Amino acid sequence: MENILYKYMSRWTSLNNEDQQSIVNEIRVEPFAKGSILFKQGDIPTACYFILKGCVRQYSVDEDGREVTSNFYTEEQAIAIFNHHKTDKSSDYTFVCVEDSVMVVGDLGREKDMYSKHPQLESMTRRMVEENFSHVQEEFAAFIASSPEERVKTLLMKRPSLMDRVPQHQLASYLGITPESLSRIKKRIE
Repeated sequence: MENILYKYMSRWTSLNNEDQQSIVNEIRVEPFAKGSILFKQGDIPTACYFILKGCVRQYSVDEDGREVTSNFYTEEQAIAIFNHHKTDKSSDYTFVCVEDSVMVVGDLGREKDMYSKHPQLESMTRRMVEENFSHVQEEFAAFIASSPEERVKTLLMKRPSLMDRVPQHQLASYLGITPESLSRIKKRIE
């Protein structure tokens, strides 16, 4: 798993091997069983995560008590809540492992210390967030403008592994359609 971290740091920083090793020695890598909840809607997050292996679902419960899936995170994706604008700092989402997973767990209380000790780490994080934000903007714009069938085709093109990794009712929620519609669309596409 460490090789994923080294690859990622090499992509985003110019840290030498010694500095990379120092960071890897300081971070916490933990396994999470399928069904583990990282934090719930209404909780105040104390950690951020970087997925080395596995899949995590992001969802919220609406006023009618329905779970609405808004994202899936897989290998080499970061999970961080940016809720500093909220008075209570609580999460609007629940994050749960869809599969057995292995993740880097970043303690938000130690974040500033890590950035002080390793300045390139802060730059790396900022660049990762900027790239992720850009992707989210593009995906959201495309999602709003597309039909349900186009959404399914886009998912099959960009993230085909989710079809086998995630229950169909959760994928349907993510795509903004019913499980029955998803099934019909998949049959038409095949």
